[in-house]
Amino acid sequence: MTVLYTAQWVLPVATPPVQDGAVAVADGRIVAVGPEAEVRARLARLGTLETVALGRAALCPGFVNVHSHLELTALRGRLEDLSFFDWIRTLTRLRGEQMAVADLEVSAQWGVVEAARAGITTLADTETSGAGFRALCQGGLRGIAYQEVFGPDPMQAKKSLTGLKRRLEALRPAETNLVRLGISPHAVYSVSSLLFRLVIEYAERQALPVAIHCAESQAEDDFLRSGQGPFAQFLRERGIAWTPPRVSTIRYLSDLNVLRVKPLLIHAVRATEEDIGLLTFHGASVAHCPKSNAKFGHGIAPVSRMRQRGVRVGLGTDSVASNNVCDLLDEGRFAQLLSRATQGDGQLLPAAALLQWMTLDGACALGLDDRIGTLEVGKEADLVGISLASPHLEPVYDPVAALVTAATGRDVVLTVVRGRVIYDGQRVLTLDEEPLRERLRELARRLGTVHGT
Repeated sequence: MTVLYTAQWVLPVATPPVQDGAVAVADGRIVAVGPEAEVRARLARLGTLETVALGRAALCPGFVNVHSHLELTALRGRLEDLSFFDWIRTLTRLRGEQMAVADLEVSAQWGVVEAARAGITTLADTETSGAGFRALCQGGLRGIAYQEVFGPDPMQAKKSLTGLKRRLEALRPAETNLVRLGISPHAVYSVSSLLFRLVIEYAERQALPVAIHCAESQAEDDFLRSGQGPFAQFLRERGIAWTPPRVSTIRYLSDLNVLRVKPLLIHAVRATEEDIGLLTFHGASVAHCPKSNAKFGHGIAPVSRMRQRGVRVGLGTDSVASNNVCDLLDEGRFAQLLSRATQGDGQLLPAAALLQWMTLDGACALGLDDRIGTLEVGKEADLVGISLASPHLEPVYDPVAALVTAATGRDVVLTVVRGRVIYDGQRVLTLDEEPLRERLRELARRLGTVHGT
């Protein structure tokens, strides 16, 4: 069956916008893109086409979110106005002590509902429980589920690796063409140098992608450069020896030969010019999460310089426990305005470049650009339809500019992944929203009664 999706505007990203356009999909792939009349004429031999007419809307590639934490969705609004160290410590306690496996499953599934409703078709999710992996599979989205590993004590490195292997071996039989697994040695302050080496060697043997939280905060910088600050104090209180290398996070990872696997480095707020050179040399990618970084007061990653020097940079929302929404349109607009305000350049990231950042550039950062990120014949059919009929979007002079400057995830009316409709503008078709909503509210009631923040 060939399905024809029509809209006032089709925004292929790889080519200019098409007015009164259409995208034809068969067997999960795009078979035609162009003006509706031309596409219909080209496919006339197929007889009657099933048509999904979006009307006054824009149809573009699905949004690619290169950093999320689906299992933390239930903690949205629960950890406000804390220092970064206290936020991490409280989050870890709530997740570990107050959220059972079933709670994490509900939390992750609700995160998938939110993402699908916002037109996000691909997520690079980081987690400890496997709940995000299962939610992506159940919800029909595309993604990489990076399984986190922790262990600042080198004496426990082999034990930590064994636990990671056990979790991955249990999940790998459930991998699909859409959802695969990865590994995430959490961060330099929570993973010993020995564990980094063991994990990277394992990732290479198993051909698993790697993601690392990196160069995120002043506290992390202090930990590495001077051996001071809350992370260093945390290790000292547990009797874990730490000798600071007195270099940046990215230099430290390079010296450990971690960058050889071309990891996705999450945040990279404090990257220096030397660091950017290392990213370029090794071919590492970066997940830029501007709203989360701003909320914690961490600063702004030098993404303009990264992009100028050829680093692959995608946009991520981070968890809704720190953002507080999973909306890549909102994230992209914030990134654009932040860059323009801080660099004094009102022409940075024009509309077309910003839409590409939300789609193709994210796919490139995850190594998926041969499959998704643009509306082109032969690519897999990950599509999103956005209404242009709401008052805040009228009038429309330039559909790309209207989309990236005024639309939000709430304007999405269609989400399709590999030709399958996930969200039809009314409800997510792959998960039962109302029972999930009730279970999430019950979980929130319990989490809200836990004292000690």
